[in-house]
Amino acid sequence: MFHEELESLAIHISGVRRLRFWMTFSESYLNYLNVLRDLGLTRIDPVDYEGHPVVPLKFLKQLLPDPADLGEVYTGRTSIACLIRGIRKGVEREVILYNNCDHAACYKEVGSQAISYTTGVPAVAGAVMLMTGKWGGPGVFNVEQFDPDPFLEESARLGLPWHIA
Repeated sequence: MFHEELESLAIHISGVRRLRFWMTFSESYLNYLNVLRDLGLTRIDPVDYEGHPVVPLKFLKQLLPDPADLGEVYTGRTSIACLIRGIRKGVEREVILYNNCDHAACYKEVGSQAISYTTGVPAVAGAVMLMTGKWGGPGVFNVEQFDPDPFLEESARLGLPWHIA
């Protein structure tokens, strides 16, 4: 799965030789996606249905429940991690920076599931960095160009504690 931040990370972190992005899904979830694809329901090009153009993916979206309505029944956790391997001060190292977030706890706190929570909290932490002057300057920047420490501290304060293994 492509994520554009891989391009900016490769530009702004010197010495990086390889970046990869992974997402994992349950077999059940992947099976549903494969069936929808095989039926043509994930297509984004219009198809003719009785003289009317219909975009299958838009039609499918209309049939499925609103994700916001599913938060109350979500269970399990998200796990977001960065596996970092490299050489620092001549010593080869490997660390994992990670956060686990519980869907039910997020719903209880803010009325949404953990996917929304783990998307929103970093955005708020970034806004706090800009508003407090911890990040900024003239021009346009990507987040990896700034000091990560205050951002990680703020993210933890806002409810996304991180750990290093």
